[in-house]
Formats: sequence, structure tokens, C-alpha cells
Amino acid sequence: MCNSRFIVLFLVAAMMLALPAASSAQISLAITIAPPMLPVYSQPMCPAANYMWTPGYWAYGPYGYYWVPGTWVQPPQIGFLWTPGYWGWGGGGYAWNAGYWGPQIGFYGGVAYGFGYNGVGYDGGYWRGRDFYYNRHVTNVNRNINRHVYDRAVVDRGHDRVSYNGGQGGIVARPNHEQETAARERHSPPTSMQVQHEQGASRNREFQASVNHGTPAVAATERPGASGGASPSENAEHPNHAQPAPTMERKAEPNVGHPNKTQPAPNSTRPDNSRQVPNMGHPNNAKPAPKMEHKAEPNTAQPNHSKSAPSNEKNKNEKHDG
Repeated sequence: MCNSRFIVLFLVAAMMLALPAASSAQISLAITIAPPMLPVYSQPMCPAANYMWTPGYWAYGPYGYYWVPGTWVQPPQIGFLWTPGYWGWGGGGYAWNAGYWGPQIGFYGGVAYGFGYNGVGYDGGYWRGRDFYYNRHVTNVNRNINRHVYDRAVVDRGHDRVSYNGGQGGIVARPNHEQETAARERHSPPTSMQVQHEQGASRNREFQASVNHGTPAVAATERPGASGGASPSENAEHPNHAQPAPTMERKAEPNVGHPNKTQPAPNSTRPDNSRQVPNMGHPNNAKPAPKMEHKAEPNTAQPNHSKSAPSNEKNKNEKHDG
């Protein structure tokens, strides 16, 4: 009897996984087990201007819940914002309400995903014309890449890690009038990159909650489908605040620890190279020589003055001869 129930659940879940993420909101399949708590993680740096942050979430597949890492994505059009999906209790189980793109942020169950998504609306930035302005208080952006930034403190609800609305222990929240209006406005489903990102996560065993026990090793990526540059959940204490320094230090460690190995020039930074110079064992080959040559330049100008003296004597002799 138990085996037959497992087989039925497995087949239904497989059908759910095979459908695109955009249509998951219409699926009536109800899961009786609530999704795990949201993991705590740091946000990768925004890779380019006008990229939007889409927070990570728990999806459901043949082997139960699995984590879909948060990532930066390009919106389908200028002016659109991302309303995250959420799990909600109803009809005796938990059903997934898919996220969507639109001009306004809609209702996402009151789930505090962090990084500007604190349950209601979005405090991570806003559109002004064709440019998106980022709030550096809750998003990890580089001024050299994104010139449109500002810093405004917002309420931090990163400690509220409940990932579902309603049911036992769930968030008690209902959509207001503005959120209901946003849901009826023109909006677009997840982009193809987002769909591929979720499908890739479903095929990775490490993302399964039964394997990672609610703490995925890769919690966020810089771009959809990327496995590098992710932020493990155990390395972040404040999920709503940017923490680029630990990630940068971890990338630099392999170059420092192996000075004898060939170092790829594109990935090496000037601070790392400067630290490796003393370890090369050739202190006399450091670059003071060019400086000594520059110091000698004023002395090389003196022969010019000595050359002028003979020319004057020659002129005097010519006058004397005349």
C-alpha cells in the first residue's frame, strides 16, 4: 500500500517537473509536507547594469523539494520588476504560485526572501526611464559597473526564514488591493533563462533537500545556470546585506598558495601579483632599476652644458682670427 502511494506521488511529481515553470501555478497538485526553511546566504555581485535579482526558492520534483539558487537575470523588458513565487496552503496541501514579471510588484505570500524582498514590495531599487537604480543597502552592486546607485536603510526581515504562506507554522498574510491589481495587470512568465536555471537545479542531486538537509552548498549564482561564484549558506550572517569580500578572498587563495603554478592572467589581480613578488626568490630583479635610470636623467643633462662651452670658445677664436 505504501509503495503504491509512493509510485503515484512519484509519477505526478515527474509530470509536474516536466512542465515549464511558467505553468506551475495552474497545477492542482498539493504537497502535504511544508517546504524547508529558507537558507541564509550572501548575494553575488550584480554582473551588469539593469540586471534584476531573483531570490532562491524551494521547488518540488520527483525526489521531493530541491533548492533553486537565487540569481541575477535580465528582465524581459525595460521597466519590469520580478514578483517571486511562493508556496501557499490550500485544499489540504501546499501549492506553488509561480512568480512573474510586471510593471508592479504583486503578492508573494509575505515571504521574506531578503535582498529587498521583505514580504511586501521590493526595496532593492527602482526604474527611472531606461535605467535601474540599485539600493546598495540591500543589494551587492559595484559602482564601476552600475553608476545608478543609492543607499537607503530598510527594515531587515532576514531572520524570518519561513518559506510558505498559511498552514501550520506558515506566514499569515493576504494580498492587499494594490497587490491584487498588480496580479491582474499585464505581466510575463519567467524567462527561458529562468526556466533552464530551475531545470538545471532539478537535475543536481546536491540541491535536493533530502541530501543537503535544507542547507544547499550553492545557494546563489551570479548568472542563471552558473555553478561558480555561488555563496554557501554557512558563510553569511546577514542575508540582506552584500558581502563581496569573502567571495573575492576565496577566489584569490589558489593563486597565493601555489606561486609555482602557471597563473591565468585574466583571473589574477594586481594585489595578488604584488604579494607574490617577494616569494620569487629574486629580490635583485625587482623593479628599482627603472627608477635608478630615471634618477640618472638629471645627470645626463649636464653634458649638454659642457658641449655649449666649446661652441663659445670656437666663436671667440673665430672673432680673434677675424
